[in-house]
Amino acid sequence: MLVEGKVVIVTGAGGGIGRAEALLFAREGAKVVVNDVGGNRSGEGASSVADEVVAEIKSAGGTAVAHHASIADAEGASSLIRAALDAFGRVDVLVNNAGILRDKTLLKMDEAMFDAVLAVHLKGTFLCTQVFARQAIAQGGGGRIVNTTSVSGMLGNFGQANYSAAKAGIYGLTRTSAIELQKQRITVNAIAPIAKTRMTEDLPMMQSVDNMSPEHIAPAALFLGSDLCGDLTGQVLAVAGSRMYAYKVMESPGKFKDEASGVWTAEEIKEHWAAIAKFPGV
Repeated sequence: MLVEGKVVIVTGAGGGIGRAEALLFAREGAKVVVNDVGGNRSGEGASSVADEVVAEIKSAGGTAVAHHASIADAEGASSLIRAALDAFGRVDVLVNNAGILRDKTLLKMDEAMFDAVLAVHLKGTFLCTQVFARQAIAQGGGGRIVNTTSVSGMLGNFGQANYSAAKAGIYGLTRTSAIELQKQRITVNAIAPIAKTRMTEDLPMMQSVDNMSPEHIAPAALFLGSDLCGDLTGQVLAVAGSRMYAYKVMESPGKFKDEASGVWTAEEIKEHWAAIAKFPGV
C-alpha cells in the first residue's frame, strides 16, 4: 500500500473530487481526516456529508474521522490539525481541496462574492498549509502538501473572476511554499483538475462529458501525496479524464534593445512586439 499508516487530511472531502481522494488514500492504507462543512455549492448551509464519507471508509475496512469546521479562518484550520492529532497523533499529508463557487461576470460580481470564494480557496489553503507545515516541522520534518489550483487560474475563464483569481493565487502559493519548505523535506505540489462534479455539472463545457470523473483525479493526488513523488516539488499536474499534463509559467527569450542606453520607448515596444513575445516552437 502506498500510504500505509500515514495520516492524510483532505479538505472539502464530503463529495466530488475530495471524496474520491479520501476514499483512494484510505484504500491505500492511510488514516484519513475527512473535512467538510457540508454546505451547498455557494458555501451556504451545512450537512453530514463528512460523516457519510467516514462511514463509507470504515465500511470498507479503513480508518477515518470527520471534521466539520470551515477552513476559511484560522480557528477552523487549527482545529483541523488538532482533530488529526487527537485521533491519530501526527500528520503526514495535507490535500487542500475545499472550495465553493459564486460565478458572476466581472461587472456584476459584488465584493461579498469575491471575498467568499477567495476565503475558502486561497486563504483556506494558506491557513491549512501553514498549520500543517508547523506541525510537520515539530514532528521532525517531512511531509507532503497537495494543493488544488485550476485551469481557470492558469488561463482564465469567463464569469469566474473570483475563482480564477483564487486559483491563480494558489499556484503562486504552491510555488513559494515549495521553495520555503524544501529544506524541511516538505514537498508542495498542486493538481489542476477538470471533472464533472456537483460543482461543475451544470457548466456548458461539462454537458457532453462522460469520462471526466472525480475518480480520474484522485490518483494524481495520491501520487503527489505518496513517496512515489520523491523530491518533486513546486509542480502543477493537470488532469482531464485520461489525459495528464503539466502547467508552468514560461518566459519568452525576449529581445534586447540594440542601443547602448537599453531604455525602450513605448513605440519601440509596439514595433518589436512580435519578437519580444515569441516563444520557441510557437
